[in-house]
Formats: sequence, structure tokens, C-alpha cells
Amino acid sequence: MLVGAAIAMTALAPAVPASTETVGHSVQGRPIRPVRVGDPRARRKVLVVGEIHGNELAGRAVTRRLRRAPPPRGVELWIVDDLNPDGAAARTRQNAHGVDLNRNFPYRWRAMGSPSSTYYSGPRPLSEPESAAAAGLIARIKPRVTIWYHQHMRLVTKSGGDPKLERLYARRSGLPHRKLAFIPGTATGWQNHSFPGSTAFVVELPAGRLSARGVRRHAGAVTAVARAIAPPRVRQRPIPFGSKRKRETVAYARRHYGIDDWRLRQPRVIVEHYTANDSFGATYNTFAPDRPDSELGELPGVCSHYVIDRNGVVYQLVSTRIMCRHTVGLNWAAIGIEHVGRSDGQVMRNRRQRRSSLRLTRWLQGRYRIRTRNVIGHNESLSSPYHRERVRRLRHQTHGDFRGVTMRRYRRLLGGLPAPSSVR
Repeated sequence: MLVGAAIAMTALAPAVPASTETVGHSVQGRPIRPVRVGDPRARRKVLVVGEIHGNELAGRAVTRRLRRAPPPRGVELWIVDDLNPDGAAARTRQNAHGVDLNRNFPYRWRAMGSPSSTYYSGPRPLSEPESAAAAGLIARIKPRVTIWYHQHMRLVTKSGGDPKLERLYARRSGLPHRKLAFIPGTATGWQNHSFPGSTAFVVELPAGRLSARGVRRHAGAVTAVARAIAPPRVRQRPIPFGSKRKRETVAYARRHYGIDDWRLRQPRVIVEHYTANDSFGATYNTFAPDRPDSELGELPGVCSHYVIDRNGVVYQLVSTRIMCRHTVGLNWAAIGIEHVGRSDGQVMRNRRQRRSSLRLTRWLQGRYRIRTRNVIGHNESLSSPYHRERVRRLRHQTHGDFRGVTMRRYRRLLGGLPAPSSVR
């Protein structure tokens, strides 16, 4: 009965959204068919290739497991079990032309060997239908991360992409992270050279078949990498920002910055704040009304682009295309992030809030190409190279939240995350 019930429950479980397409054929006509798992509208793509050498097949167990679980929200997986199906059928490293496909990509390609040798690179770059199919797919979908499975060296390569992502995979899989000697014509070399901001690396699995535990561990490592580049979850709670508030913003920008605009044209800075209250509701009710602020008595009312609640939930109140009053001297160039709390220490001790803050900030860095040194606390506003203030009495105006000592730690923590280009 229990077995039957389990089978019935499995049958009723919702299927993971997936689709298959043919992107090419092998020398002998076998189809090369990636399986797409997840939301096709997701901007971040992760490509996983189970095998490129036909006698190194252990990675296929990982790719087949990945089909059965949804990827993180905002990420779509593209899964290729066999890039070299002819080699897999014959249990040979090379394809049916005798070419080592991982020597056939264009970056620093050079002629190597002959059709009877192990590492024959082919007559020219992308001469083989399999490597050409892979290159065409990669150029089309531009995966943020590509993982290529090989055997038998038991390591994750330092391939020239984002080392944080490579190290994350190595840590989750239990494999060492090592640099190998340069090899001409490899897929990872071509990808990392041709698509800046993407990361392609090799996972060298141990010899033989992976155990069930090993398959789970490596599939989990792929998921961890995908989760690391996934966009933060942001709830939209816009405050009123109609034509009147925009006109007031133009007047404010003209008076303080000499700018006739309500738009935030090119964010260059991210400013971290805390709210000095204990709830998102109180924060929203502070920013929503368009009334003169209690400190300077100016219009439009103060606001922030984002608020991070104490439970880690991120709310967006104002579009990042709109100039928002949160930091004297920097509103023309800065995105504001408020944290519900009464001190730097309270925010930084709250792991959920701190994690959401770092993830949101890193994503904004990637989206707007903002350098980590330009992620500042409100108390650091006067030291920003983008600080600009035309009103004399306000040229030294700042606040005490997120002081330098806090922000030095905050920026170190940012440095432990994937590079901004990985999460843009």
C-alpha cells in the first residue's frame, strides 16, 4: 500500500517545466538536443554539458538528475547530456572524424596531431558539427555560467571566469580548485575570452561511475552556483510619485545640483541607510506622503528606492529611473537602500537582513556597473567623488548611519559574493 501510494503521489507531482530542441547533429547524424528547464523568460542561463569526450560519461548522470528539479527563480538551465554522441556510442574520446572536440574551438586554436592521435584538433577551428553546434548555442543564449564535465582528474579548474563561482562549486562538490596548464582550442578558453562577464569551467570527475551520493552532490553544486547568480526577490510596493512630485524633484535638482530633470539617468553610487524605526509599515508611511521633510523642510518628500525589512524581505518603493531624496549631495547619482532597524550593528547582526542587503546591492552593482568602493554608508556621503551640493549651508550635511567602520566590513562581505558581472 505504501509503495503504491508513493507511486501515485509521484505520478501526481507537478512536472518540472522543460522543453527540448535540436541544435545540430553529429558526424553520423545523431541529434544534439539540449533540454531547457525553468522559466524561458529568465535572463540568466546556466549551460551544463554532460560529456564532450565519448569515454568520459559520468557527467551524464548529473545532467539527467538536473532535469528533475526546478532551478532557482530567475534562472533557466540548458542541459546537454551528450555533445559527442558518436564518441559516446563508440566509447572513444574523439568524434567520428577522430577529432578531440575540446581542441576544436577558436580561441588560440592551433593544428595538433593527426586523425589517428589522441588530441587531434581538426583541420580548422569549429570544423566539426558538434563543436559548431555548441558554439552556435552558446552565442545565441549567452549563458552566464557553463559547466563542462570531464574525467578523471578529480578537480574544478581555474578557467579564467569568476573564481567565486568556481570555488563555490568546488566547495559544494568536495573537489579541489586548481589551475591547469593552458590548452589551445578549448571550449572554456573560447567562452571566457569571447563573452566577458560569463564564466565557463571544467569539472573533472573521478574515474568510473558516480555513486548516487556523488550525483546528488554534484547536482547540488550546480544548483548552488545557479542560486548564487539568481536575481534577488523584490516585492513591488511603489509610493505615489506622480507629476506633482516629479515637478518638485526637478525644482529640487535644479536648486541643489544644477540639473533640470527628475530622472536618475546613470546611477553611480549605492547608499546604505537604516530607518531608525522598527517596521516596514512605519517606513512606508514615512516615505509615501509628499510633504516637506522634518529636517530641512523641503519638497519633494524624502524617499528610498528600496527597503529591506528585518525578516530579509526586499521592497522596491521607487523605480531606479527616478531621482529619490535620501542623501544630501548624492541624490542625482545614487540609489538609496534603507534597512529597517535602529543601528548599524542591529542590521549587520541580522543574518537574513544582511544577506538580502548584500545580494540586492551586488545585483545593483552588476546592473549599473557600480564599483564596490562606490557602495557607501550614509555617513560616508561627503567623501564620495560624486558628492555635489550647490546650497552652501548643506555642503557638509550628512548623517550618522552606516559609518565607515561598518561599511568597510560590508564591502569585504560584498567581495565574497560572485562578481557584479555574474549577477547583473
